[in-house]
Amino acid sequence: MSRAHRSAAVSAWVIASALALTAMSPAPRPGPAERAGTAAASEAATAAEAAEASVIGEDHARAHARLRQAAQGTQGYPQTKRTASLTALRDSQARTNAGFDAARFGRFTQFFPSPDFGVHVAQLPTGKVLLFSFERTEEDPTKETGPTNTVGRTNAGRAYLWDPARGTGPRAFKKVAPPVVLMPDGSYAPRPAPFFCAGHAYLPNGMVGVFGGNVGGKGGSGAKLSFVFDPWTEQWYRNRDMSAGRWYPSVVTGADGRQIIMSGQSERGTGTPTPVAERFPALRHPVPRRSFDIPVDFASQRLRSDAPFRNDYPHLFSLRDGMIYGLGRDADQQWLFDPVKEVRTDLPRRPADFRGYGSAVPLPAGFRGPDSVLVLGGDPRDPHTYRLSRGRWTVEEPRAFGRTQDDTLILPDGSLLTVNGALDTRDYGHGPFNPDADLKYRQIELRDAHGRWRLGPAQRLPRGYHSNALILPDGRMMVTGDELQQIANDPDMKDGMDGSIELYEPAYLHRGPRPALDRVPAGELGHDTPFEVSSATPKDVARAVLLAPSTVTHSVNTSQRHLELRITGVRGTAIGLRTPPTAADAPPGYYMLFLLDAKGVPSIAKWVKLGLR
Repeated sequence: MSRAHRSAAVSAWVIASALALTAMSPAPRPGPAERAGTAAASEAATAAEAAEASVIGEDHARAHARLRQAAQGTQGYPQTKRTASLTALRDSQARTNAGFDAARFGRFTQFFPSPDFGVHVAQLPTGKVLLFSFERTEEDPTKETGPTNTVGRTNAGRAYLWDPARGTGPRAFKKVAPPVVLMPDGSYAPRPAPFFCAGHAYLPNGMVGVFGGNVGGKGGSGAKLSFVFDPWTEQWYRNRDMSAGRWYPSVVTGADGRQIIMSGQSERGTGTPTPVAERFPALRHPVPRRSFDIPVDFASQRLRSDAPFRNDYPHLFSLRDGMIYGLGRDADQQWLFDPVKEVRTDLPRRPADFRGYGSAVPLPAGFRGPDSVLVLGGDPRDPHTYRLSRGRWTVEEPRAFGRTQDDTLILPDGSLLTVNGALDTRDYGHGPFNPDADLKYRQIELRDAHGRWRLGPAQRLPRGYHSNALILPDGRMMVTGDELQQIANDPDMKDGMDGSIELYEPAYLHRGPRPALDRVPAGELGHDTPFEVSSATPKDVARAVLLAPSTVTHSVNTSQRHLELRITGVRGTAIGLRTPPTAADAPPGYYMLFLLDAKGVPSIAKWVKLGLR
């Protein structure tokens, strides 16, 4: 089987076929009409398998056929099984984590229901978290949950805000439904925009640009949709359609504050990734920098250089040289893009072979922006990590074992943390579409300042495909995602809270009191500019850090960034700091500012905004 065919995009054929199988499931005593329908469905399935084989090869198509058979699962998944499973996971988590000292490994704390699956999440500068995904079409976790191949009204998106200041109950969540749209699927059925499996990144004014989505049919097909979510008004706004449909694209914000959009399956369906690269907003539109600069009906702009990734959701990073690094899933598709000249050049081939959904992180580099990226995960057989620095690849320290569907975050103290993971897209260690999971995939891994990894405590829920995580302003980690595991362990399928969130306290929150951060400048800060903050505990402050917020999906987190601020002096309760040198070091936008003590204990962050108009 060709490595190039091992695409996460092509895995959508599994999703589509699983949904088709759900529709084909025969009744216990089929009548003539039902038998005819089953025969027609069987012929359709055979035709679909032949078409799939023509795209990905017969061997891979046969493997997908085995997955489809597994996806049929049982004829039901009763509530008693869900509650028993969740109880077993809670108990095994408690047993496992009893041996981990919180001051060394941190600890998982709260686990609570959410109204959304959290396929996409974004930490907003208001302190709230945006979660969005799709309306489920199935409640049996041995079958696909989402409307990937659905055409019509039920192919719809949904979105919510979680406000941590309001706690963890239903009142802490607010529905922020996407705009109602008409999709070019022939159904003429209005529905909330099906923007799941889109790409997203931040604009300088704190808004989230969201691009693409699913038209449905054809194993899932790319939508041309373009939106922004405004955290200040808590509303969605639609912009002009992109020039190409995109399902599973990637987006990154460059040094000029504009967003670069690449890859994704086109409007022609799965197996047709678009090479078209676009910029939002187009150069004729201003970059939205103020909170009231809401882009409405803005257009994107096609770049002169294409980005012909064979596989979707490439990792995109804007590094300190101002260039966009496009790290594809195929080893030979590692590219450098100049967003000003609009030119693409080759980077060296990555030493590791094809990588599925795995994480990548721009490594902290002091007060300058990152100049290297660590690629990890995506291959369950390969625990090694791979570093791209100054145009060269090196093999770095391995993790305990290989995993896919993982999320790796930069913590305020500069260490890394991996959470979530699975053996394969829908395989948690005991076969595809089997909700039982190998315990090891529930354990986090921690990387210290010397690059060494060690296993840590286990999360409550196994989370693989569509799992996500981000750092909150109080330094905790929020974990969510994986709709199959969430409905498999839902304590009440009828209450409308079919997602879940778990919180983790890193070890630094168990090493003593926090330093205080009382006030920060309210206005915009220029680059390479001095400014002051106030702290009631100035003698406890050893470091000041900017941490960019995360917006993440499918293990792709293009917005992460960690910068050490230069401390220029202390005068009473005032601490003098200096911003990063250039917009290439720190693209314009909102950052969480943490003060840390000598033990790495962070303050509660306050938001600062970089970049003058």
